[in-house]
Amino acid sequence: MTAVDDRPITDDLVAFLEKFELPEGYKTEILRGEVVMMAGPDRVHNRIVQSVQDQIPRDRWERLQTQDIAIPGEASEPQPDLVVLEHGVADGPGRLIPAPAVTLLVEVVSKTSIDRDYGEKRSIYAAGRAPAYLIIDPMAQHCVLLTEPYGSGESADYRSERTTKFGEPAPLDVLGVELDTTDFGTLPPVKRHRRP
Repeated sequence: MTAVDDRPITDDLVAFLEKFELPEGYKTEILRGEVVMMAGPDRVHNRIVQSVQDQIPRDRWERLQTQDIAIPGEASEPQPDLVVLEHGVADGPGRLIPAPAVTLLVEVVSKTSIDRDYGEKRSIYAAGRAPAYLIIDPMAQHCVLLTEPYGSGESADYRSERTTKFGEPAPLDVLGVELDTTDFGTLPPVKRHRRP
Protein backbone atom coordinates (compact mmCIF):
# COMPACT_ATOMS: atom_id res chain seq x y z
CA MET A 1 0.00 0.00 0.00
CA THR A 2 1.27 3.48 -0.85
CA ALA A 3 -0.36 6.68 0.37
CA VAL A 4 0.65 10.03 -1.10
CA ASP A 5 0.13 13.48 0.45
CA ASP A 6 0.91 16.29 -2.02
CA ARG A 7 0.96 19.25 0.40
CA PRO A 8 4.25 21.21 0.35
CA ILE A 9 7.06 20.08 2.66
CA THR A 10 7.56 22.26 5.74
CA ASP A 11 9.46 22.04 8.99
CA ASP A 12 6.10 21.34 10.66
CA LEU A 13 5.54 18.36 8.36
CA VAL A 14 8.99 16.96 9.10
CA ALA A 15 8.43 17.43 12.85
CA PHE A 16 5.06 15.70 12.58
CA LEU A 17 6.55 12.73 10.72
CA GLU A 18 9.34 12.40 13.28
CA LYS A 19 6.71 12.06 16.05
CA PHE A 20 4.17 10.05 14.06
CA GLU A 21 3.94 6.39 15.05
CA LEU A 22 3.69 4.36 11.90
CA PRO A 23 1.94 1.03 11.96
CA GLU A 24 4.42 -1.81 12.35
CA GLY A 25 5.99 -2.79 9.04
CA TYR A 26 5.59 0.62 7.31
CA LYS A 27 7.98 3.46 6.51
CA THR A 28 7.63 6.96 5.09
CA GLU A 29 9.71 9.08 2.76
CA ILE A 30 9.33 12.61 1.44
CA LEU A 31 9.75 12.64 -2.34
CA ARG A 32 9.46 15.99 -4.09
CA GLY A 33 7.20 17.35 -1.39
CA GLU A 34 4.96 14.29 -1.21
CA VAL A 35 4.75 12.06 1.81
CA VAL A 36 4.90 8.45 0.65
CA MET A 37 4.08 5.62 3.04
CA MET A 38 4.91 2.08 2.01
CA ALA A 39 4.69 -1.41 3.44
CA GLY A 40 7.87 -3.00 4.72
CA PRO A 41 9.93 -5.17 2.38
CA ASP A 42 9.77 -8.93 2.00
CA ARG A 43 12.56 -11.40 2.83
CA VAL A 44 13.96 -11.50 -0.73
CA HIS A 45 14.48 -7.74 -0.54
CA ASN A 46 16.05 -7.85 2.93
CA ARG A 47 18.39 -10.71 2.01
CA ILE A 48 19.65 -8.82 -1.04
CA VAL A 49 20.30 -5.69 1.04
CA GLN A 50 22.12 -7.80 3.64
CA SER A 51 24.23 -9.51 0.95
CA VAL A 52 25.27 -6.16 -0.55
CA GLN A 53 26.07 -4.75 2.88
CA ASP A 54 28.16 -7.81 3.77
CA GLN A 55 30.22 -7.45 0.57
CA ILE A 56 31.21 -3.84 1.25
CA PRO A 57 34.30 -3.68 3.50
CA ARG A 58 33.31 -2.11 6.81
CA ASP A 59 36.87 -1.01 7.59
CA ARG A 60 36.63 1.67 4.87
CA TRP A 61 32.90 2.21 4.37
CA GLU A 62 29.93 2.99 6.59
CA ARG A 63 26.94 0.91 5.45
CA LEU A 64 23.70 2.31 6.83
CA GLN A 65 20.13 1.08 6.47
CA THR A 66 17.03 3.19 7.22
CA GLN A 67 19.05 6.41 6.89
CA ASP A 68 17.34 9.56 5.59
CA ILE A 69 19.11 11.55 2.89
CA ALA A 70 18.94 15.34 2.42
CA ILE A 71 18.70 16.38 -1.21
CA PRO A 72 19.95 19.96 -1.73
CA GLY A 73 17.48 22.03 -3.73
CA GLU A 74 14.77 19.36 -3.49
CA ALA A 75 11.81 18.95 -1.16
CA SER A 76 12.87 15.34 -0.69
CA GLU A 77 14.11 13.19 2.16
CA PRO A 78 14.27 9.67 0.73
CA GLN A 79 15.31 6.65 2.74
CA PRO A 80 17.32 4.33 0.47
CA ASP A 81 17.60 0.66 1.30
CA LEU A 82 21.36 1.09 1.82
CA VAL A 83 23.57 4.17 2.12
CA VAL A 84 27.33 3.80 1.71
CA LEU A 85 29.75 6.57 2.66
CA GLU A 86 33.36 6.91 3.76
CA HIS A 87 34.04 6.85 7.49
CA GLY A 88 34.23 10.34 8.94
CA VAL A 89 32.24 12.07 6.21
CA ALA A 90 29.09 12.44 8.31
CA ASP A 91 30.21 12.02 11.92
CA GLY A 92 28.01 13.03 14.80
CA PRO A 93 24.30 12.81 15.41
CA GLY A 94 21.55 13.69 13.01
CA ARG A 95 18.79 12.20 10.96
CA LEU A 96 19.88 13.48 7.54
CA ILE A 97 23.02 12.90 5.48
CA PRO A 98 23.52 15.25 2.51
CA ALA A 99 23.39 13.30 -0.76
CA PRO A 100 26.72 14.67 -2.05
CA ALA A 101 28.47 13.21 1.06
CA VAL A 102 27.30 9.74 0.09
CA THR A 103 29.35 7.47 -2.18
CA LEU A 104 26.61 4.99 -3.16
CA LEU A 105 22.84 4.75 -2.70
CA VAL A 106 21.15 1.36 -3.14
CA GLU A 107 17.48 0.60 -3.81
CA VAL A 108 16.10 -2.92 -4.15
CA VAL A 109 13.01 -2.77 -6.35
CA SER A 110 9.69 -4.14 -5.13
CA LYS A 111 6.39 -4.54 -6.95
CA THR A 112 5.12 -1.27 -5.46
CA SER A 113 8.36 0.75 -5.73
CA ILE A 114 9.34 -0.03 -9.31
CA ASP A 115 8.30 3.32 -10.81
CA ARG A 116 9.74 5.34 -7.92
CA ASP A 117 13.09 3.51 -7.95
CA TYR A 118 13.64 3.64 -11.73
CA GLY A 119 12.06 7.07 -12.26
CA GLU A 120 11.49 9.53 -9.45
CA LYS A 121 14.34 8.46 -7.17
CA ARG A 122 16.72 8.27 -10.13
CA SER A 123 16.17 11.97 -10.88
CA ILE A 124 16.05 12.95 -7.17
CA TYR A 125 19.39 11.25 -6.44
CA ALA A 126 20.95 12.76 -9.58
CA ALA A 127 19.63 16.22 -8.65
CA GLY A 128 21.22 15.76 -5.22
CA ARG A 129 24.54 14.84 -6.86
CA ALA A 130 24.73 11.40 -5.27
CA PRO A 131 27.78 10.05 -7.17
CA ALA A 132 26.42 6.54 -7.70
CA TYR A 133 22.98 4.92 -7.50
CA LEU A 134 22.57 1.14 -7.68
CA ILE A 135 19.14 -0.27 -8.53
CA ILE A 136 18.81 -3.98 -7.80
CA ASP A 137 15.77 -5.50 -9.46
CA PRO A 138 14.83 -9.04 -8.32
CA MET A 139 11.97 -9.11 -10.86
CA ALA A 140 14.09 -8.22 -13.91
CA GLN A 141 16.98 -10.12 -12.27
CA HIS A 142 19.57 -7.45 -12.88
CA CYS A 143 21.47 -4.56 -11.28
CA VAL A 144 21.67 -1.09 -12.82
CA LEU A 145 24.55 1.13 -11.70
CA LEU A 146 24.07 4.82 -12.47
CA THR A 147 26.98 7.28 -12.20
CA GLU A 148 27.90 10.82 -13.31
CA PRO A 149 24.89 12.85 -12.15
CA TYR A 150 23.91 15.97 -14.09
CA GLY A 151 20.99 18.41 -14.37
CA SER A 152 18.53 19.67 -11.81
CA GLY A 153 14.99 19.02 -10.66
CA GLU A 154 12.90 16.48 -12.52
CA SER A 155 15.21 16.61 -15.56
CA ALA A 156 18.27 15.49 -13.54
CA ASP A 157 19.71 12.12 -14.52
CA TYR A 158 22.88 10.06 -14.68
CA ARG A 159 25.11 10.02 -17.78
CA SER A 160 26.44 6.52 -17.26
CA GLU A 161 24.30 3.39 -16.90
CA ARG A 162 25.71 -0.12 -16.52
CA THR A 163 23.42 -3.17 -16.32
CA THR A 164 24.57 -6.51 -14.92
CA LYS A 165 22.48 -9.69 -14.89
CA PHE A 166 22.12 -11.66 -11.67
CA GLY A 167 24.79 -14.35 -11.60
CA GLU A 168 27.42 -12.05 -13.12
CA PRO A 169 29.80 -9.91 -11.03
CA ALA A 170 28.62 -6.29 -10.76
CA PRO A 171 31.60 -3.89 -10.61
CA LEU A 172 31.17 -1.06 -8.10
CA ASP A 173 34.22 0.97 -9.08
CA VAL A 174 33.26 3.82 -6.72
CA LEU A 175 33.84 1.40 -3.82
CA GLY A 176 36.60 -0.72 -5.33
CA VAL A 177 34.31 -3.76 -4.98
CA GLU A 178 32.96 -6.36 -7.37
CA LEU A 179 29.51 -7.40 -6.16
CA ASP A 180 28.71 -11.13 -6.23
CA THR A 181 25.08 -11.39 -7.40
CA THR A 182 24.83 -15.18 -7.70
CA ASP A 183 22.80 -15.61 -4.51
CA PHE A 184 20.39 -12.71 -5.06
CA GLY A 185 16.81 -13.92 -4.77
CA THR A 186 14.28 -13.33 -7.52
CA LEU A 187 10.58 -12.46 -7.71
CA PRO A 188 7.97 -12.88 -10.47
CA PRO A 189 8.29 -10.22 -13.22
CA VAL A 190 6.27 -6.99 -13.04
CA LYS A 191 5.72 -4.57 -15.91
CA ARG A 192 7.09 -1.08 -15.34
CA HIS A 193 4.67 1.75 -15.98
CA ARG A 194 7.26 4.43 -16.68
CA ARG A 195 11.00 4.86 -16.78
CA PRO A 196 13.14 7.82 -17.83
